[in-house]
Amino acid sequence: MAIAGLTAFFILLSTYCYITTLAVILRTTNKAPWANEFDTIELSCLIESISTSNPRIEWKKIKDGEPSYVYFEKKIAGDLIERAVIVEPATLVITNVTRADTAQYRCEVTAAEDPKSFDEILISLVVRVKPVVPRCSVPVSVPVGKPAELSCAEEEGFPQPQYRWYRNDEEIPEDPRSSPKFVNSTYTLDITTGTLRFSAVRKEDVGEYYCRAKNDAGFSDCSPQIMEVYDIDIIGIIVGVVVVVVVLLCITIGICCAYRKGRLPSKKETGSNFKPPARGDGVDYVRTDDEGDFRHKSSFVI
Repeated sequence: MAIAGLTAFFILLSTYCYITTLAVILRTTNKAPWANEFDTIELSCLIESISTSNPRIEWKKIKDGEPSYVYFEKKIAGDLIERAVIVEPATLVITNVTRADTAQYRCEVTAAEDPKSFDEILISLVVRVKPVVPRCSVPVSVPVGKPAELSCAEEEGFPQPQYRWYRNDEEIPEDPRSSPKFVNSTYTLDITTGTLRFSAVRKEDVGEYYCRAKNDAGFSDCSPQIMEVYDIDIIGIIVGVVVVVVVLLCITIGICCAYRKGRLPSKKETGSNFKPPARGDGVDYVRTDDEGDFRHKSSFVI
């Protein structure tokens, strides 16, 4: 019985080794590689076991669920032409990667002479893009006690960047209670949208502000902008309004008095049909447009 059992074991072991030797088996060193934009990345596809001397090797790019060839019939294809090479036996090396290269890539090897003639490996590539200079908006001046909103946005970075605000080169914490310097501040900071919102500005909030957009590929800052904070002088505003009203009232009264005393010409005396009163010498005097003085015209006198 023991001898029969050992014989059966060795037969199974031999069969397994034979099948394994004649099976195409792939592996990769990294199933989720990443690279910064414009770098070079290697998608490894290693053949651990194969018997076929000339296997068929293909690479496919899968983006939004749609596959397309990037290596077919021993040639680079698709959008990787002139940007990729195959390193023996089946590793794909991409140079000058761009954000459009972010996708899944599938290495497929077919070995017609092997009992297990096909194997594949799926690799997910992420190309990280450094943020560009964000667009920042900072109010020029805000009265004490009033709300204020500072905005920051950037649309090129990948993955989506997070935003940080700085005042006078000091980072503003996401939670003001975490810093003794900001514990009395009334702001909220959303690091995903880049919005810094003050519910009631204080005098201490005056300063030079700038925003930083940052992800795994790097960061970029916008230019610093100054936000002034001023007090509202209620008494001064009231006094100013009263002075303006009094001045306008005095001007109106003065104009009315001048009309009543005849110091200002009436509409009847300033029109284009105005005629001077006739003289008693029997001669009519008229004034022409092109003469600065009066001239007379003869009239028949009986």
